[in-house]
Amino acid sequence: MYKIDFSKPIHIHFIGIGGISMSGLAEILHEEGFTISGSDSKESDLTKTLADKGIKVIYGQSADNITSDIDLVVYTAAIHESNPEFAAAKAAGIPMLTRAELLGQIMDNYEKSIAVAGTHGKTSTTGMAYHLFKDYDKTNVLIGDGTGYATKGAKYFIAECCEYKDHFLWYHPDYSYINNIEMDHVDYFKSMEQYEQSFEKYANQAKKAIVIWGDDPHLPHLNYTKRVVKFGVKDGNDVQAKNVINNEKGLSFDVYIYGDLFGHFTLPFYGMHTLYNTLGVITLGYLEGMDFDYMQSQLSTFKGTKRRYAVKEVGNNVYVDDYAHHPTAIKYVIEETRTRFPGKQIVAVYQPDRYSRGLRFAKDYARIMDTVDHPYFVDFPKNAPKEPGIDIDVSVITKNLPRSKVVTEDEAGAKELAQYDNAVFLFMSPKDIYKLEDLVIKEKEKA
Repeated sequence: MYKIDFSKPIHIHFIGIGGISMSGLAEILHEEGFTISGSDSKESDLTKTLADKGIKVIYGQSADNITSDIDLVVYTAAIHESNPEFAAAKAAGIPMLTRAELLGQIMDNYEKSIAVAGTHGKTSTTGMAYHLFKDYDKTNVLIGDGTGYATKGAKYFIAECCEYKDHFLWYHPDYSYINNIEMDHVDYFKSMEQYEQSFEKYANQAKKAIVIWGDDPHLPHLNYTKRVVKFGVKDGNDVQAKNVINNEKGLSFDVYIYGDLFGHFTLPFYGMHTLYNTLGVITLGYLEGMDFDYMQSQLSTFKGTKRRYAVKEVGNNVYVDDYAHHPTAIKYVIEETRTRFPGKQIVAVYQPDRYSRGLRFAKDYARIMDTVDHPYFVDFPKNAPKEPGIDIDVSVITKNLPRSKVVTEDEAGAKELAQYDNAVFLFMSPKDIYKLEDLVIKEKEKA
């Protein structure tokens, strides 16, 4: 495998630079002094950000984009060998790395690295960990919302790491962190046993320690070969939250570490799932020598990450955009809403993104959406990749919830949703469901 010498920056070209998984890496390497270029099919907010930073972005993919001054080409698993840039780079003998291989090499370039994995909460946890560490010592970060921050001479590197197609097995961090595990990516993982085995391998690649949610039904039972530090609310955890208060004012709780009181935290966060994420981040801070006063002060100013319970309050209505795409993640969003905005009715809109996931969890989506006042669905996006042997539409979910309705991502859909008032509108999907949110707000403003 080609190895990058980080002391000798080169020209790296990204095929599909506007992807969430690629743009952050491009930003980091650009800040580290590398010459970065890349191509994508169309302009987006992410490509605009890259261009504003001085990165060359080319729209449209062509063999002509692979020029003689390119030293390395980076691509994702979605890029097929028939891609004209992939084929041209291969023909020219230019070294090539997958996105996961590149991230693994970046991670190895820092004194201390933290990899954040798990089925749920990776992005929020990574963003929170970066916020905690960035003023403790120089820290670079790659977040799954497309964000990449880098500063010269950083000690720490924190990266969100995805289990899909075992990408995280390319990483050998100092700390392997796992929020939780629950069956997902069913187009790749065929059983829970296979899923657990992948996380076990990832965890044991840690150089220093493995940090896990000790209350998870699966994680404590995996076979670890490295030091394990567990966090949670149940007895037996190394880092334990006690006396938890979770209400519309936020979270407050005592943290005990190895049986001794570490401190009382009062934070403007909501929901038990956020408590678990916060406990995990506190555990990482403790392992790196942070004291209570610093962590309380630093965490209290964390404002969240892109598309993770992003709130807009307009009049007496609240609009929430969230990336939630697994039934459990949707459940967390709804629970947080009940806690945070008691007394308001909930209008929930969910758009499934993968046919295999929609088929596998159809009854679960319906069951969880049945807990809101007004459940709505949007059909699969037109650009959702067709998966072999699966030919469905959103009715595979809605037939299990007869009171639900299907809306379109247009003015008609916005008018249907805008009939409600004094409500929290939840827009949930990895896709661009936030565009429908904007249309609803416009309809409400007309009224």
